[in-house]
Amino acid sequence: MTEETTIPAATAAPLLEPRDGIPPVIDNPDDLAKVIHDFAKGEGPVAVDAERASGYRYSSKAYLVQLRRAGAGSALIDPTACPDLTELDLALADAEIVLHAASQDLPCLAELGFRPRKLFDTELAGRLLGYERVGLGTMVETVLGYRLEKGHSAADWSTRPLPEDWLRYAVLDVEVLVELRDALHQQLAEAGKLAWAQEEFAAVLNAPPPAPRADPWRRTSGIHKVRSLRGLAVVRELWYLRDDIAREADLAPGRVLPDSAIVTAALELPRTTKALTEITPFTGRSARKHLREWLAAVGRARSLPESELPQPSMHGDGPPPTNRWADRDPAAARRLAAARAVVAALADEHHMPTENLLQPDAVRRLSWEPPEVLDDEHVTARLRELGARSWQIALTARPLAKALARLRTKSDA
Repeated sequence: MTEETTIPAATAAPLLEPRDGIPPVIDNPDDLAKVIHDFAKGEGPVAVDAERASGYRYSSKAYLVQLRRAGAGSALIDPTACPDLTELDLALADAEIVLHAASQDLPCLAELGFRPRKLFDTELAGRLLGYERVGLGTMVETVLGYRLEKGHSAADWSTRPLPEDWLRYAVLDVEVLVELRDALHQQLAEAGKLAWAQEEFAAVLNAPPPAPRADPWRRTSGIHKVRSLRGLAVVRELWYLRDDIAREADLAPGRVLPDSAIVTAALELPRTTKALTEITPFTGRSARKHLREWLAAVGRARSLPESELPQPSMHGDGPPPTNRWADRDPAAARRLAAARAVVAALADEHHMPTENLLQPDAVRRLSWEPPEVLDDEHVTARLRELGARSWQIALTARPLAKALARLRTKSDA
């Protein structure tokens, strides 16, 4: 990063008020139609943001959508009142949509029928340019010299009516997003990384939805403390019960019952309501309503035959955890160390995080199961199978092939 691309924090000017004021929240079809008309007539990229209620609600749907475009100004749309944005999507089909950390917002926008065809992701651009901190507030401050207030980012946006200071914050999130896009676009072009960024943006847009996770209960925080199969059965029963309750109430699962309570119950295996309520989180307002159900879930786990108890975690069809490689396959562990060193050196040379130069999973899978022939052509084909983009392959395939071939030669000698 050069000094010319950053602005000292001490000189950043606070961005306190939207230049056009806070627009009214759109909550009816007539007003939405006017916004669509205005934005269709606007010019240039469209800044978009969405606010969810993560940590409060079970769903990850949007509770506010913010837009800004030259010639149209800013708009705030309430998706609970206007849940169909397909007409807006059609009106902006040819426009470039500017999002920050697009992969977070694209799913909830798609639920509303809004699916960008062209994307500029300011967070991803910042990563490719080597910015150490790529949060929106930091990027705006560093690149543009404005200081954004980020105090409401973790608010419960399902609240109605939304407080005025929250709406001000929401408008400011898109106020200078296109200006940030323009500055980063220029920096990408000057660094010779614009084509790389465009390929990354396209990959974000075209990424398939993640496959449902097998055994999602195994991601319970603190589950590593549970060593018995019977205890794992308790975790499983309580996790699925909590998930059903949370979905029905549209509450974040942790607000129904924290992970720590599930793990403690798995360790202590309570037999009575009294024993269960001695685990403090079970006395919380949401958890207390379902004491009988929690205890029944523990009872089901206690009574399962041995043959139905969950087994220790298996790791799908991918490589095992890398901390086991040295014991299971020392040659693979050496390949991984060599491949990581190559990627780290190239990432440093091109001023970006290693995970953006080449996905860590691709590095692991290439190292665990390399092609039989370690040359440019075969390593390129393997990386392409693993989802690497063309620009990533162009930078990494040959150095990786050389490093892995060198190791194989040494081991054969």
